[in-house]
Amino acid sequence: MLKSKDIPERRACGLVGMARSSFRYEPHPRDDAELTERVKKIAHRHKRYGYRRAWALLRRAGETVNHKRVWRVWRKEGLQVPRRHRRKRRRTGASVPCKALYPNHVWTYDFIHDQCEDGRRLKMLTVLDEFTRECFRIEVARSIRAKDVISVLARIFAWRGRPEFLRSDNGPEFIAQALMEWLEKIGAGTIHIEPGKPWQNAFEESFHGSFRDECLNLESFWSPEHAQVIAETWRIHYQQERPHSSLGYLTPVEFRQAWEKQNAGALPPIPRSLALCGAPEGQGKERQDAWSCPSVRSPATALGSLSSGALSSERALVTVP
Repeated sequence: MLKSKDIPERRACGLVGMARSSFRYEPHPRDDAELTERVKKIAHRHKRYGYRRAWALLRRAGETVNHKRVWRVWRKEGLQVPRRHRRKRRRTGASVPCKALYPNHVWTYDFIHDQCEDGRRLKMLTVLDEFTRECFRIEVARSIRAKDVISVLARIFAWRGRPEFLRSDNGPEFIAQALMEWLEKIGAGTIHIEPGKPWQNAFEESFHGSFRDECLNLESFWSPEHAQVIAETWRIHYQQERPHSSLGYLTPVEFRQAWEKQNAGALPPIPRSLALCGAPEGQGKERQDAWSCPSVRSPATALGSLSSGALSSERALVTVP
């Protein structure tokens, strides 16, 4: 309007407070059709993923794209995931006692419940490493007692080795005398959270939230056997494909491999014999000395701050600064 009244461009821009470069700028809209299709496929396959995890998957596939561009496409297509309304808890005291400092330092295990289509209940035991966030097992059954917990742990210890500590709540299966004596025999310590303070088992609670949100709430189970297959399929996906935000959008397996490569020789090799795990067959072994605690960084800081260039375009190139 000002230019139509023969006011010079410089003067007109000064009057309205606009830079001349902005006045002369001509937009060049980007064709996001191909990116939109890929983002929609990710959202369709992983219904509970947000735009940042979708961006991480694109980066892992070799796509050079900024997370803000993915957000614009995500918002335009209306792919926002509804927020879960969390019940606020009053927290008192420290958060997580005996924080894990390296793989096999602190494991955590707990139960999560669901049901089949016929209404009969399902009980699931989950076991994971708090440092690497690896889930070693999701055991599904109608009922799981202390002896069943021992059997599951013995199988895991046979190939993974025993942790220094096992964290749990005060459920009857986890404080049973048979389990306590077995863990003491093989040299694994126990950490029981204080009653009414689930945040002291924060890693297990977070894992259960993801497991329920991305698997249990989306599936219907015909039987415990069917639920076991579905849970194991999701566990493998969680281990090997699902980017974990707390690990710099690496998968748990990638994070452990990167940590072991960076800290080669810092810890003794993980024992992997069935005799060490003190399996129920009676092949016991004397308790070995506890691992020394080297100066290492936690997963939250080991990979540095996340930026648009924090992820490698090739999945094989995983580095830890």
